Amino acid sequence: MNKSGSATAKRDCSGRSVRRSFDLDRDITASLKVRHLSLIVTLSDHGTTHSAAEALNMTQSTASKMLRDVEEIFQASLFERGPRGLTPTPLGQFAVANARMQLSRLKRFSDEFSARREGGYGRLSVGAITGAAPDLVARAVAEIKARRPQLLVELHGETSDGILAELEAGRLDLAVGRFSADRHKTVFAFEPLAEERLVVVARAGHKTATGARRLRDLQNCVWALQPASNPSRQVLDTAFDRAGLQRPADFIECSSILLILNLVQESNAVALLPEAVVQAHQKAGLFTVIDIRPEIRLSGFGLVTRRKEPLQPVALEFCEILRDRAAGSPEGSAV
Repeated sequence: MNKSGSATAKRDCSGRSVRRSFDLDRDITASLKVRHLSLIVTLSDHGTTHSAAEALNMTQSTASKMLRDVEEIFQASLFERGPRGLTPTPLGQFAVANARMQLSRLKRFSDEFSARREGGYGRLSVGAITGAAPDLVARAVAEIKARRPQLLVELHGETSDGILAELEAGRLDLAVGRFSADRHKTVFAFEPLAEERLVVVARAGHKTATGARRLRDLQNCVWALQPASNPSRQVLDTAFDRAGLQRPADFIECSSILLILNLVQESNAVALLPEAVVQAHQKAGLFTVIDIRPEIRLSGFGLVTRRKEPLQPVALEFCEILRDRAAGSPEGSAV
């Protein structure tokens, strides 16, 4: 066997071990087509060649042959065949995840190209955590729209884990948030922008919350909590732990900031939320901000982009606007 080749063990239909050679220098992308990417993603989503073929408007035999072709291109099994259908192998999971990203990027490219061909001026997709969206991001969007009135801006929220999943999948150009998992450090680049102050809130007239100054005073309240993967939830849990208190046992878990705001307004639930999000409710007399000591602090948020992937000119311009506005804000850039 030459130096560009290697081999892998495989079993034939009789169960005997067979060695199959493969070429380490072979360029997979030279043979891959968009329909191949669509097939492995659809197979992963549907679990059978029959269902995937229907979704892709092809015959089952065509889908099966195409899968064999794809696995020959990859020189690896992408799916385990079982009585309940197809399950991606570890290599298959890696291939499917990357195929999703490539298909998403191609779709965005197609949409933007069509818009430009018809006289449009491009598209910018931004993800933002709720604490940054009402102030910093909203003002930055207003500024770039003033500069580029025909630019289509898509703004997505709400939580860091949600928007970073969208960013990793290629559905966003950039995000304003923070890492919610250790693996994000290897996937994304992070540039600090500003602090995000958190406050504990309750509806106006909440009897238990009135006069509360410590977490202990609120331990038996109903809490409206974000999911455990959310950084705000994590710092609240840590605050209870450090105070030597049991974490809330009576709580409603909700991933939507809007629904949490409604829960606080319409019930006896208390919540830990970004100050920027609750200011309007406080000014309207709907919410009471509880002055908890010690203050529950969250690490600053920042500009998040995919590593080793250059931004388009309009995204670079938007980043500069964000930096300028963060530097000029009271909380800016000291993170």
